[in-house]
Amino acid sequence: MEGRSRRRILLFCIAAALLLAAVVLVYAHLFGPAGDDATQVSFIVSPSETTSDIVARLKQQGLIKSEFAFRIAYLSDLEGRQARPGGYELKATMDVWTLASTLAQSPYLSWVTIPPGLRKEQIADLLAQDLSWTDAEKEEWVATDTNPSPDYEEGVYYPDTYLIPSDEPPIDVAQQLRDRFAQVFAPYAAQAAKENIPWPKVLTIASLIEREAAGPDMKLIAGIIWNRLDNNMKLQLDASLQYIRGNEETGWWPVPQSADKYLDSPFNTYQHVGLPPHPIAEPSLAAIDAVLNPEKTSCVFYLHDPSGQIHCSKNYSGQVANVNKYLR
Repeated sequence: MEGRSRRRILLFCIAAALLLAAVVLVYAHLFGPAGDDATQVSFIVSPSETTSDIVARLKQQGLIKSEFAFRIAYLSDLEGRQARPGGYELKATMDVWTLASTLAQSPYLSWVTIPPGLRKEQIADLLAQDLSWTDAEKEEWVATDTNPSPDYEEGVYYPDTYLIPSDEPPIDVAQQLRDRFAQVFAPYAAQAAKENIPWPKVLTIASLIEREAAGPDMKLIAGIIWNRLDNNMKLQLDASLQYIRGNEETGWWPVPQSADKYLDSPFNTYQHVGLPPHPIAEPSLAAIDAVLNPEKTSCVFYLHDPSGQIHCSKNYSGQVANVNKYLR
């Protein structure tokens, strides 16, 4: 009797050990490392990717064995959140829990999208947010000037989407944006040189157009600005007033007030003939193109009605008539 009990206990222990071994093997197969290659892999998550996309690519790149197991770890670690777009350093020797934990952290490469029409301080806000900069790093970027000419204080940080290392110094980030600008606009710079138009002048006009116009209106407004410059008229552009008054507390592009037209600033196009000292914002490709290929027009005044439709006139009396008709 006693011998049978011992045999039963022994068989139970063996069965338990086999079951445990099977569980360990299954666990290792599902949740363990996908391989023994410790090479670091750069895994880029794009802003448009879904969780399914991320999991599928991890499997395709040999970083996980089981999509099902990774989803368990992934959803557990991110608590229902999506991995932040950017670049992560992963290894095939990581188990799914380590992989999921890494993707739950801030990426070492961050996507930063800079839309056109921003001023330098606004770009600093975006960079500080996406790269987790300190206040000191943000201030360093605003103060950074990789080109000694005051003509390029603004307007040379190409609006685009960038993948930037989170530890990249602000001055290097500034240079990257400038280099991209120089690359994209090289053909237009060549056209400007061929037409004997100073490049800083092109950038300054383009920055004003970027702030003043919707896409379809850019070439018409460019034509009007050129007409006013050729006739030695004050440009009288509200965007210049916004640039003067803009600040972090009340907004970088506040609604202009009548009193703003009398502000004492070289950027005040209501007080000074000609262009501001330098660009006021980052121009788009369309704005640059509009400056160099403006619409031919006899208009020297324009306004936008409440629906955004542009109306131009050849003289001041026509402008007054448009104001009475569309804005009152």
